[in-house]
Amino acid sequence: MITVKEVKHPREIKAFVKFPFKLYKGSPYWVPPIIKEEIAVFDKDKNPAFENADARLFLAYKNGEIAGRIAVIINRIEIEEQQKKKVRFGWFDVIDEIEVTKALLDKVTEIGRDHGLEYMEGPVGFSQMDKAGMLVRGFDKLSNMTTIYNYPYYPEHFKALGFEEGAAWLEYLIRIPDEIPQKIDKFSDVILRRYKLRVLRFKSSKELVAYADDMFDLMNRSFKDLQSFVPIQKAQIEQYKQKYLKFIHPDFIKFIVDENDKMVAFSITMPSFSRALQKANGKLFPFGFLHILRAQKTNDSASLYLIGIDPKYQNKGLTAIIFKETNRLFQRRGMRYVESNPELEENTAAHLLWKYYDDNEQHKRRVTWVKQLHDM
Repeated sequence: MITVKEVKHPREIKAFVKFPFKLYKGSPYWVPPIIKEEIAVFDKDKNPAFENADARLFLAYKNGEIAGRIAVIINRIEIEEQQKKKVRFGWFDVIDEIEVTKALLDKVTEIGRDHGLEYMEGPVGFSQMDKAGMLVRGFDKLSNMTTIYNYPYYPEHFKALGFEEGAAWLEYLIRIPDEIPQKIDKFSDVILRRYKLRVLRFKSSKELVAYADDMFDLMNRSFKDLQSFVPIQKAQIEQYKQKYLKFIHPDFIKFIVDENDKMVAFSITMPSFSRALQKANGKLFPFGFLHILRAQKTNDSASLYLIGIDPKYQNKGLTAIIFKETNRLFQRRGMRYVESNPELEENTAAHLLWKYYDDNEQHKRRVTWVKQLHDM
């Protein structure tokens, strides 16, 4: 017998967060989150996304054991300002039984209808800054801390239940060349001169944070026409500045500005923390943080976290500048591989960057699933 219960108490939230640890135990590809940080995501006092959104969490039980989980999200900005009559769902995990998947999705339908909405889409989070997209190709590839991993039966459940693909993202694995190709080196310099641009370099995180508002403003402008995008709000920006940007080494953040110091492009990369997080297994203490510190200092792999280019400068060669700058960094630090963050299929400006790499593999694809509520 399958029952679905809403999560109400702290111990139930902890059970919600820890369910994937049991589900993916022994998987060489799943990368666990830090449990304490994941619990904080659902704390209204700690996550500013709740200023513009509501979330209800549910656990599915079979024979008294947790068999699945789901978060149902109402994003008021998306519904009221963007006029998208959508109920979101995320943090979806389930055993390989389609009846459990259906029971969880029935809760999404129920809440969506109660709010007068027309369709559901997921897996997504509160906003663009959360993990999104169900893996449909690349199940045998190592995940990373910014993406969702799931078993191959997940998409099969959704197809069987009549869902259709919504947004789609591509990911690339690239071998970093030993030298920057001469044509790219020269082309980058030409673009800098032609548009009177310059690359900002920082010696400290404090210097970098001063440009953070400009970066998020550019991100909102460059991503605004992409599917599933909801503008990042001021309170969320402040949280990301305090929680993340202060702890990223300034070498890994590249800002490009015009002659008036207006930001026109940025990229954020990080050392890959996938193996370190697997060793930490959800806990920073007593030894988890040591694995992360080690990965930060010595690492042959990097992850591209974000890239944004002002719409006025897209398709004008700025990706060559980013290529040159990031490759200098990788070579200086002895990194051999970089994995892209998921990039929407229609985000051609981001995909252009990878054409400069001869040794690249489009190794993962992920999608959201969409269904009209009247079909449920």
